[in-house]
Amino acid sequence: MRWTLKPKPDSLVVNKLAGELGVAPAVAILLVQRGIDTFEAAKKFFRPSLDDLHDPYLMKDMEVAVNRMQQAIASEENIMVYGDYDVDGTTSVALMSSYLRTLTPNVATYIPDRYAEGYGVSYQGIDFAADNEISLIIALDCGIKAIDKVAYAAEKGVDFIICDHHRPGNTIPEAIAVLDPKREDCEYPYKELCGCGVGFKLIQAINTKRGGTLEVLLPYLDLVATAIGADIVPITGENRILAYHGLNVINVAPRMGFKAILAQIRKEKLTITDVVFVIAPRINAAGRMKHGLHAVNLLTEENEATAMAFASEIENFNSERKTTDKAITVEALEQIEELQEQQRFSTVVYHEAWHKGVIGIVASRLTETYYRPTLVFTKSGEKLAASARSVKGFDVYNALEACKEHIEQFGGHKYAAGLTLEASEYENFKAKFESVVSETIDKRLLTPEILVDAQIDLDEITPKFFRILKQFAPFGPGNMTPIFMTQNLTDTGYGKCVGADEAHLKCQVKQKGKPAIFDMIGFGLGEKFETISEKKSFKAVYSLDENEWNGNVSIQLRLRDISE
Repeated sequence: MRWTLKPKPDSLVVNKLAGELGVAPAVAILLVQRGIDTFEAAKKFFRPSLDDLHDPYLMKDMEVAVNRMQQAIASEENIMVYGDYDVDGTTSVALMSSYLRTLTPNVATYIPDRYAEGYGVSYQGIDFAADNEISLIIALDCGIKAIDKVAYAAEKGVDFIICDHHRPGNTIPEAIAVLDPKREDCEYPYKELCGCGVGFKLIQAINTKRGGTLEVLLPYLDLVATAIGADIVPITGENRILAYHGLNVINVAPRMGFKAILAQIRKEKLTITDVVFVIAPRINAAGRMKHGLHAVNLLTEENEATAMAFASEIENFNSERKTTDKAITVEALEQIEELQEQQRFSTVVYHEAWHKGVIGIVASRLTETYYRPTLVFTKSGEKLAASARSVKGFDVYNALEACKEHIEQFGGHKYAAGLTLEASEYENFKAKFESVVSETIDKRLLTPEILVDAQIDLDEITPKFFRILKQFAPFGPGNMTPIFMTQNLTDTGYGKCVGADEAHLKCQVKQKGKPAIFDMIGFGLGEKFETISEKKSFKAVYSLDENEWNGNVSIQLRLRDISE
């Protein structure tokens, strides 16, 4: 691990803010690092308000989209809500379809089959619309590159409204409206919405046009918060407001589908981390193992017994997904180990029988293990399909762009992408990708980095300090859980390795010359026991956590790394 201590902000700004807010300088440092340097900005940060959401009509094509939808509703046209099969796509379809059904009964939903149709807008989906007298498709979380498909739909008399958040290509599809804050000609002030977030802006715009208040849209924010967490978009600005209120909905008044998922796992108050690691994998499992429509059905179901049956089915898909991705990860690691003698800057593995639905998860696991930009390929029909994952600081989307002569199609983000290519191009692509990565990556990025917010002493960690820190949530990109470093620590003598294979490190620490004592837990850090043994002095990087034992709640240090 590389420890990088963030630069300390201007002490005049820090002290002024600390005085205005009545907080410790350590808290003010964390705020200024996040761009919050005034009382007013801090108020907006700690009390995210729906009133601070941007006017949806600032988004390019919004007026046109709303007018076309109003026209479809007024003339009782059939509308199809189309979305991708991942969490962002399925929550988007659930959001848009359930909202539209409050205005018109003529709403169909469509999720492409991951195996038969692949990612994004499909000709099969357009044919389904044309065959069923559907004259308007609203595509969510996909469509920004569907130039030929949109043209094909127009020939069949089917209009398109696209709500996407992926980077556009050189040409924008000739749809009725294309809502995408990443369009170069779109001046919408916040560029980092997820697909479900763009969908929410569209229903916000329709609701405004119809004279509705923002409060009536609150029940839809549980879906938006789930998509924000799962799609790993920055939890800043507008996303922070949506995630904050959406999490509140999940915890206070969840829709029936969420209630049914939570009944399966019996978890109390959920954080955004729980949404990412508990709810999202289950929603995703439907599209990975069976079909994304199972997730949409669960998220739009209002009958409790039916929702419980859907959730139980999805729980089974998730168990199957876990077994499958574990087995494939083992096989992929064996492949990599066979090539270990070669000094490589990327990881590219392939097996024709690997399950297409889990290769993205496997790519993430391989990236965690070897910390290289990673692609996992499998056979998909006559072609090969891959999921790409990257390391922090390296843009895998740009790397794929540099290899596009070998790729049939690709799309995605800086850190995660998908692609398909001809089997005959696999070796050429693999060589080119390795060449691009080796020539463009800063070699330091191949060692995982821990960004440390501040160096503090243990006696600065007070109940008030921790209480304020919890109000920094929801955490995520752009607002990560604060990480601290403390020096001159020693174990009080209780240090030991715990867990089934003694993989975790548990100890109690004090700092030289300070009275405070804290419990510390380091998951997966059992091998570092030697560093703390025999009362050796060490330094640690950690976050703060709550530990509940026998009804007592205490602050504990969640260890990220230690060194002498």
